[in-house]
Amino acid sequence: MICVSSASRYIVARSFSSSFKMSRSALDEMTESGAFNRTPSTFRNFISKEKTSQFPSETGRYHLYISYACPWASRCLSFLMLKGLEKDISYTAVKPIWERTKENDEHFGWVFPSSSTEEPGAEPDPLNGAKSIRELYELASTNYIGKYTVPVLWDKKLKTIVNNESAEIIRMLNTEFNDIADNPTLDLYPPHMQTKIDELNEWVYNTINNGVYKCGFAKKQGPYNEAVEKLYEALDKCEEILGKQRYICGNTLTETDIRLFVTLIRFDEVYTVHFKCNKKLLREYPNLFNYTKDIFQIPGMISSVNMAHIKQHYYGSHPSINPFGIIPIGPSVDYSSPHDRERFQS
Repeated sequence: MICVSSASRYIVARSFSSSFKMSRSALDEMTESGAFNRTPSTFRNFISKEKTSQFPSETGRYHLYISYACPWASRCLSFLMLKGLEKDISYTAVKPIWERTKENDEHFGWVFPSSSTEEPGAEPDPLNGAKSIRELYELASTNYIGKYTVPVLWDKKLKTIVNNESAEIIRMLNTEFNDIADNPTLDLYPPHMQTKIDELNEWVYNTINNGVYKCGFAKKQGPYNEAVEKLYEALDKCEEILGKQRYICGNTLTETDIRLFVTLIRFDEVYTVHFKCNKKLLREYPNLFNYTKDIFQIPGMISSVNMAHIKQHYYGSHPSINPFGIIPIGPSVDYSSPHDRERFQS
């Protein structure tokens, strides 16, 4: 069942103060021109397979805090599953709809349920008893100023945040835990493809992953027009590429595919309506649509997709875009249906 918060929450949420800089969310990251401008992550330590590292790769030591709704967090969970590390690195999902994180200010963000039955798919914080992701940041740094984002890779031993940058977390999961991973030979960032992967990652991020946010969070017509034009130019290019090969970098699955997938899986269900990316549906791109189904059906990937959480979050947590928090009923796309990608050699 999809739960929607009361209208009063949205009225309160709409009063977020733009002058309150201590506690921010993505909705505050705007330029004077009305364009969305995402700020970088701040916790940037690395887990290493070297045993002398401050953060050595050890089974049972680390915990991943995620939201199924967040594409950046979902790609970390995807890597966790694909590498077969779920028995070595525990994880917890927060509630999908932002709520007030402290009684004494107006910040809304990711919170944990009070019990394991309150929100299907979400769990209370098992390590610190935190009520919100914000509390984890404040435990890790008493003078932290910035956003309280997911993913959070937590060190149980040192009781601190190791890293909150998903692009770096997936690299750690790809290589640094191979001694304990169930799928150690799976390399989604192979040395001979790294230059190409890096180039395509940057392009996909700027035009598609972050591009949908530039469309959705734009507050003026000009920035929206520019972002949506670049988005659809990129989608058209992907459609062309995927007409010649199975995956975006060739006929080998790479991290670029996972990074692209997390946006595509949300496209028709959320971005088309909520972020005004409605020039063309994903389902109108034969290669992209079948490609998305192909990635979704890789063993382990389905565990990273919770469409109920995805829709609840976007439609319920952005009151400036959807003030009443109404969640569209459709289109309920079946990504488990057959695809045609086997026609390419993998």
